[in-house]
Amino acid sequence: MLILFVLVMFVSTFLLASVAVVIASRVLDRRRQAAGAPAETAGFDEAPALLKLEELSSISLWDNLLTRFDFMEKMRAKIAEANLSWSVGRLTSLMLLIGAFTMAVLSSVSWMPFWLSFALAGAAAAAPYLYVLSRRAKRLAEFEKTFPDALDFLARSLRAGHPLPVALELLSTDEPDPLAAEMRKTADERKLGMPLDQALSNLSKRVPLLNVRIFVAAVRLQSRAGGKLSDVLNNLSEQMREAYAVEGEVQSLAAHGRMTGSVLTVMPVIIATLMTIVNPGYLNILFENETGKTLVIICGIALVAAHIVIRKIVRIRL
Repeated sequence: MLILFVLVMFVSTFLLASVAVVIASRVLDRRRQAAGAPAETAGFDEAPALLKLEELSSISLWDNLLTRFDFMEKMRAKIAEANLSWSVGRLTSLMLLIGAFTMAVLSSVSWMPFWLSFALAGAAAAAPYLYVLSRRAKRLAEFEKTFPDALDFLARSLRAGHPLPVALELLSTDEPDPLAAEMRKTADERKLGMPLDQALSNLSKRVPLLNVRIFVAAVRLQSRAGGKLSDVLNNLSEQMREAYAVEGEVQSLAAHGRMTGSVLTVMPVIIATLMTIVNPGYLNILFENETGKTLVIICGIALVAAHIVIRKIVRIRL
């Protein structure tokens, strides 16, 4: 019965999403027609240097549904930045399945209100996307940590007489991933005939970091105005190391605040568990009385909100 209920929830969620997308697309089409907007035509004059087409999902119906949402491209970009082989269709299907299963399980709990079950199901459905964001952040942090050494390597290669495309290719074989993988993509694009400026622009899009954008801007400026690029790269690497050291000091100072917030969040749960072990029936009144249930829910929401507020306070952006 539980499996059947989960399937019903998943199918109903999919149908509701499909109906909502169809209605929204028709409304947008009518507004465009009323405004006299011309139909979109594919221009043959704007052919990119390298063309790579990817479907959002292997299922044509799900792919047509997802392409109507603009934020799906952002989701695809986040997946690519996390270096995952998932498709957007697989990720969204997994989110819907987890949300439907969680909603089906929580609906069987008699004392839990519907709005709380819906909120927890939404949080569970967001777990796969949060995993993608976490892996993306870790990968970008590793890239940023090794990027100053990569700039020193490029500067030494330029002093040895290698042109920048060759130096990038050598860098892709010397440094560890994820930096080597991104530099290898840039070198491959350059080999396939793409201009160096465009290949570096693609690098800054794949790795959305400020240091990478500064590096790309420096290379572009040097190619137009001239100058010694090796000295510029050495100065950039020194500045990045200094900024990384300052950021590490700030993070170490803010670690005490993060630890305090975590302890304050977990402490009520630990105390309630110990009280239940010492005196098993002491907290039953909170789950047998309607007022007690409401208080437990409010306290749980307050704990989560307080933890988020503390994390925001101790998060210092440089």
